[in-house]
Amino acid sequence: MTEFQRWVTPKNQITTEKTATGSIIEYEEFSTNIDVIGPLLYTLLHDNWEQVQIGHIVQGSVLELEFTEAPSIFTLYDGYLTVVTKGWHIHLCVEDHWGGPHNRTPDELRERRKISRAAFYRRLNPQGKPRTWGLQFWNGAGEQMMTLFLPNPYLGEDDNLLPENKAKLEKLSLYQELREIYVTGETPIPFTENPLNPPYLAVCRSSRCNGSQDWELTFNALKEAVAEANLEIPVQTAGCLQVCKMGPVVFNSECRQWFTRVTPEVAKRIVNSIAGETEDLSKHRYPLQQ
Repeated sequence: MTEFQRWVTPKNQITTEKTATGSIIEYEEFSTNIDVIGPLLYTLLHDNWEQVQIGHIVQGSVLELEFTEAPSIFTLYDGYLTVVTKGWHIHLCVEDHWGGPHNRTPDELRERRKISRAAFYRRLNPQGKPRTWGLQFWNGAGEQMMTLFLPNPYLGEDDNLLPENKAKLEKLSLYQELREIYVTGETPIPFTENPLNPPYLAVCRSSRCNGSQDWELTFNALKEAVAEANLEIPVQTAGCLQVCKMGPVVFNSECRQWFTRVTPEVAKRIVNSIAGETEDLSKHRYPLQQ
C-alpha cells in the first residue's frame, strides 16, 4: 500500500464543450486516484451533504437528489461507494470492482465501471459569464456518470433566480476551496489518510442466505469483542456480501476476507486474530484455503 499523499499534483488540463444553446461548459480535470477521489467525495457527501445535490444528466432527462439529513451509511465495499440517506441511496464505482469470491468481474467490465475521468466544471452563458458550478465523473467507456451540483450564488430559496446585483457570491466558497485542493494543488488535502479506506467488519443481514440465522447475535458479539480489545474498527451491517451461503457471513475489509458460519464465539475469535492473537479460523474462511 502506497503512502497517502496530501498534496495533489495538478493535471493542468482544461477542456471546453459548446452546447447547442450557445453556452460553454468548462472542465478542469483532476486525478481519479482513489486517494484523491476518496477525500473529495467524503468532504462533499459526508461533511457538506446539506450543500450538495446529486444528479444524472442525459439529453431529455435530468435527475436531481437532495439530502434532507446526513447519510446514515457511508461505506466503500468492493470498489463501490454506497451512500444511504432517507428515501434514497446511491452507488458509485470509485475503484476496481472485483466481484465476490466465486464471481470475478470480467476485466473489461471492471475497467468500464469505475471512474476514469473527473473534472470540476463551470457552465458559462453565451455572454461568457459562469452560471452553474459542480463536478462531473465519467466511466471507462467515456459515459457520463454522476454529476454533483455545488451551491449556486444566482439561486435563492426554492431555486428562484436572483437579480444580477443580488447574487450571493459567498456561496462559491466551497467550490473555490475544493478547487484549490484537488485541481490546482495550492492547499493540501485536509486528511492524513483516505477517509474511504478505514478497516471495518461487516455482517451480512440479507435474508437471501441466512433468513434463519441470528446475524444480530453475531453483530452484537463483534461489537462487544472490539470494545473489549480496545480496537478502533467499526462494526456495521451490509445488505449482501456476495457469498449467499452458510450465514451468518462476516467480511474483514482490511484483508478482504470473508468468514462463514460466524457464531458469537467465532466472532470473538475473529476479533482476537485482528488484535494479534493466534486463532485457527481455517474452517470459517471463505473460500476455504487449501
